[in-house]
This record gives sequence, structure tokens and C-alpha cells, in this order.
Amino acid sequence: MTWSLPISLFLLLSAPFVGSFLDLVAERWPKGESFVQGRSRCEHCGRVLAWSDLIPIVSWTIARGECRYCNARISIWHPVVELSALGIAAWSLVVFWEPLSWISTLFGWTLLALALIDLRSFWLPIALTWVLGLAGLTAGWVLTPLGVLDRLMGTAAGYAVLAAAAWIYRRCRGREGLGSGDFWLFGAIGAWVGWQGLGTVLLYAGLSGLLLALIRSRGGRSIRLETRLPFGPCLCAGAWLVWLYGPLYTASAN
Repeated sequence: MTWSLPISLFLLLSAPFVGSFLDLVAERWPKGESFVQGRSRCEHCGRVLAWSDLIPIVSWTIARGECRYCNARISIWHPVVELSALGIAAWSLVVFWEPLSWISTLFGWTLLALALIDLRSFWLPIALTWVLGLAGLTAGWVLTPLGVLDRLMGTAAGYAVLAAAAWIYRRCRGREGLGSGDFWLFGAIGAWVGWQGLGTVLLYAGLSGLLLALIRSRGGRSIRLETRLPFGPCLCAGAWLVWLYGPLYTASAN
């Protein structure tokens, strides 16, 4: 208990920096660029950014969303992602006690990274989903050893359900409806929420997808049957809510 407050403060203070890093990962990884090496540059003028330009949230706010070298607009995505990472840490600390709150924060940050990558490039890196799944099984074995079987079943069921749905869609429509990254992601989510939580994750994901389509249409983009929408962020949102509050039938029973 002596260290709980300092570690919680460390999580909150480091969260915006983690969000900044995740934003960089989502931008560079799909392009095959290193997100570990290389200085950050303005995406418009190419100027190498100083440390004072890279303070999460603060730098963007002081510069009023503009590059101080070329005055080009800087995407609002940067502070939004940084605030999202902070929100995940704060939410975890409110819902859970340590050490589960720290594990929850890492889970949420990984979901955030996957959602960002899929939103920007319609791609879910299988390597990261595997890491997420293995981490879920490991966390389950440490925290609730008797529930490991449920998590293993959730991993297998999550992958199988979306793979089957994609096969049926392809047979009926003659084109792809879901990418293989979605299968692996849903399987990894099953490792965290168990097979019992998968149905609620899909429900929340479907509602999130409708919200995403509504936002897209409100932004002036037409929505048709052939319009591509990333499903990964919707699965991540559903996984996060079920992880925090459990499946709907469990919540109603309590």
C-alpha cells in the first residue's frame, strides 16, 4: 500500500507520453517505418521538432494547433490520443484496485494502439494481437488460475466465430467482409474476457460500428453497402467495456 499512490501517480503522469508514443506507432508501423529510431518531424515542412514541441497536450495547446515553424495546422488527433491514454489510466484506477488497475491500463493502452492502427490503415498487426492474447492468458493464470480454461475457450471461440462469419459473408456476397486481423483480435480479446464475455463484446462492437457509420455520414461521407469501415476499433471498445464491467447478463444478475 505504501507504493500504491506513487505508482498510480506515475501511471497518470506517464499516460500522455504513452499516448504520444502510440500515436507515433500508429502512424509509422503501417508504413514499415521504425517507431523507435528517428527524430519526430513536422508532417508538413519536415522540420525536426525540438523537445519543447513534443510535450503531450501542452505543446499542441500552446501552439494553438499549429506548427511554429511553418504555421501549418497540426492534427487534433495528437492531443486526442494523448488524452485518451490518460483517460484509460484514470478509468482503470477508478474501477480497479492495484495491481489489477495497472494491468487494466496496459490492456487499455494496447487496445488503443490497435484501434488507432486500424482506423488509419485498415490493418491489425497480428504480432500485436498475439502479444495481447498471450498477455491475457498470463494475467488470467496469475490473477484467477481457475478461470484459465474459460480464457482458453474464449480465445478459440473468438477466432472461430469471426472466421466463420467472414467465410459465410464471402460465400454469400462474393467478397471479403472481415479481415483476418479481426479474427486474431477477437481471439485475443477472448483471452481477457473469457468465452462468457464474447457475446457482449460483439453487441457493443456492433453499436460502436453504427455510431462510427453515423459519424462518418455526418461528416459528409456517404455510407453504402460496399463502404469499408474498420471493425477493429469497435471490437476494442467492446472489449474495454466488458473488461471493466463484465458481460451484460452478469451485470444484470448482480
